[in-house]
Amino acid sequence: MDKMVEFKEFVKGKPELVHYVRNGEMTWQKFYELYDLYGTKEDVWTPYQNETKKTVEKATTAFGMAEVLEWLKTVDLDSVQNGISSMQRVLGVLQDFGSKEEVTKPEYKPRPLYKHFED
Repeated sequence: MDKMVEFKEFVKGKPELVHYVRNGEMTWQKFYELYDLYGTKEDVWTPYQNETKKTVEKATTAFGMAEVLEWLKTVDLDSVQNGISSMQRVLGVLQDFGSKEEVTKPEYKPRPLYKHFED
């Protein structure tokens, strides 16, 4: 098995490592180097396992909500509204093409020769 795949499997078993990466205290590269040098020895990983699962879950949930709120702050509502209105126009045109009603023009009646401009 590839060393990187083994590391990924190891990280799946230790979800508390994500907390350190998201806080900026560690990087995945540094964790991988520790894993590459020491493997799965518990004494190397104990400083990073002190967090309880509840704290990690709260941190990831709060980070997710904060991330969503930051994304919502950056959304330009005018561009969203313009996109929605253009989609409505496109759908209206497609509905017009899709309707099978034939438009009938009024029947052509030639004007009598002796009549000039609605006399």
